[in-house]
Amino acid sequence: MPQRITVDAEQVRRLIGDQFPQWADLPVQPVAKSGWDNVTFHLGDAMVARLPSASEYALAVDKEQQWLPVLAPRLPLPIPVPLAKGHPGADYPFSWSIYQWLHGEPASADRVSDPVRFALDLAGFLAALQGVDAAGGPKPGKHNWFRGATLRTYDPQAQRALTALDGHIDLDVAREIWETALDARWDGVDVWFHGDIAPGNLLLESGELVAVIDFGTCGVGDPSCDMAIAWTLLTTEGRQAFRDRLSVDEATWARGRGWALWKTLVACAQTVNRADEEATNARRVLDGIFSEYSTGSLKG
Repeated sequence: MPQRITVDAEQVRRLIGDQFPQWADLPVQPVAKSGWDNVTFHLGDAMVARLPSASEYALAVDKEQQWLPVLAPRLPLPIPVPLAKGHPGADYPFSWSIYQWLHGEPASADRVSDPVRFALDLAGFLAALQGVDAAGGPKPGKHNWFRGATLRTYDPQAQRALTALDGHIDLDVAREIWETALDARWDGVDVWFHGDIAPGNLLLESGELVAVIDFGTCGVGDPSCDMAIAWTLLTTEGRQAFRDRLSVDEATWARGRGWALWKTLVACAQTVNRADEEATNARRVLDGIFSEYSTGSLKG
């Protein structure tokens, strides 16, 4: 587990004042929901300062600085574009970035006005992302926790979660889904992927998808990691529309289901003796994964 550091607004003010004096008079306020990998602060009304919370997350800064300006004009929805790159200082040890602020609220099932349209819009975004020239793009590695590489990277973590969940879930079904995903090989052409298509990184306005944020785990490789959202957020109808729009083959779908299962098993293991909203949501997603797999309701 990365050793996260704390960052406060005064520290950010010092960084801005020292490195970007043209913005030194702008107010600095923490963003309401800052996320885990980065600590984010409003810089005036139109910008944010985004500071990695651990050395592992700082590996993505240079990648984002280089590639997001390349990706942005080729995508159908706004994504963060860096305005400046900061350097260590004011007792903060990593490189960091300033971005424009993208408005919207994080996606959730109850906020999406039309689940099928949302699924199609998201699939269209991912199709465009996969269509960007991948030559020279960042291969899976430590910078993105090996998103876009084999799921076997996460097998030890999945096995620990399964052990912790013995007696709490149907382990036979879970293991079957996981082994099916591990056996579904990727032999396609490497393409761009986001790496963390999750509700918190999909912004809505009036119930519609308006922006996609947080490209810290992006890269070039197997795009199946971006399929996990089909189980973690989309409705049954939306899931089918999403798959159809992307023309996802059986092997990629199985790996995508595996990515969703890994994330959900870990969440269930962490909340196994709890009955709060996080635990309930994790079990709901797991039940959905089991149901979709067992019924074979979606066909490519």
